[in-house]
Amino acid sequence: MKLGIVGLPNVGKSTLFNSLTKAGAESANYPFCTIDPNVGVVAVPDERLGKLAELYHSVKVTPAVIEFVDIAGLVKGASKGEGLGNQFLSHIREVDAIVHVVRCFEDGNVIHVDGSVDPARDIETINLELIFSDLEILERRIAKTSKGAKNDKAQAKELELLKRLKEHLENGDPAISFSTDDEEEQAMLAGYNLLTGKPVIFAANVAEADLADDGASNPHVQAVRSLAARQGSEVFVVCAQIEQEIAELEEDEKKMFLEDLGLTQSGLEKLIQASYRLLGLISYLTAGEPETRAWTIRIGTKAPQAAGKIHSDFERGFIRAEVVNYQDLLDCGSLAAAKEKGLVGLEGKDYVVKDGDVILFRFAV
Repeated sequence: MKLGIVGLPNVGKSTLFNSLTKAGAESANYPFCTIDPNVGVVAVPDERLGKLAELYHSVKVTPAVIEFVDIAGLVKGASKGEGLGNQFLSHIREVDAIVHVVRCFEDGNVIHVDGSVDPARDIETINLELIFSDLEILERRIAKTSKGAKNDKAQAKELELLKRLKEHLENGDPAISFSTDDEEEQAMLAGYNLLTGKPVIFAANVAEADLADDGASNPHVQAVRSLAARQGSEVFVVCAQIEQEIAELEEDEKKMFLEDLGLTQSGLEKLIQASYRLLGLISYLTAGEPETRAWTIRIGTKAPQAAGKIHSDFERGFIRAEVVNYQDLLDCGSLAAAKEKGLVGLEGKDYVVKDGDVILFRFAV
């Protein structure tokens, strides 16, 4: 999974990126200090892995990972080359979802590019730049498709779709809210890889005092939640400065620090949960003495395709899957004991993998 972190300058993007990845991106109180997109890979926290590794005496533990791309602060006119312009918009096209950091704190020492804190305005600024960039792509595509549409039914159909989509964007609506029941059109839409077609998670960046009640008393956070609800986006409340402090602590210290703040989860954990929900992802597990590992798949994935995440040979030569629920396995203390209690299923090609399944694949090639 690859997430792009975007937002206006000085909203806390790079500070949040630093805390999530400990990658040390330069963070300063002026626009465009992130000149190149910084990339960091983060392990997905999953306590199930440690417990399984202990059970199997695993030599190696491999968690699922998320790749974060920190993209320089966008400003009005970025789609036309203002600020650092389109070179950064191109980086967003490569990600699965967008994490839009929105400033929800007041601080006279941190300059706001528009002079005041207004989440709705800031979100609209970014959204419009993404829409303008998508419109440029559609206009080029329309010009190209128009030439062959007179003599080609497929191109004529695509041209009609492009025009409807263009009108949708011109009304200020993102591509993700454009709907069609036609499977061909859905495939064409996916191929355009539009910026506004990507799911969005809003990171409401607040002051430390707003963390305890999850931003409930912060009107800026409420504005973000209201907007996100209308467009079907996820929201999580975070204090980027606090996250940066948490990132420097050992695991035991981290838990104590969070408890002192009245929190049960770090911002990273909240973001990962929001990402999995938004993208419809789950993890299944494999365990043994050599390695215990988490594998990320989409909800609804069947056993052969899940096996293919490990190796294409596993999918091609799939015979069956031995499946046990993670908690059942732990409670029984061993796979053999779980089998004795009838808790291990022998599943075929139509089995839909569930979150927390511990799976041993049988295959032959």
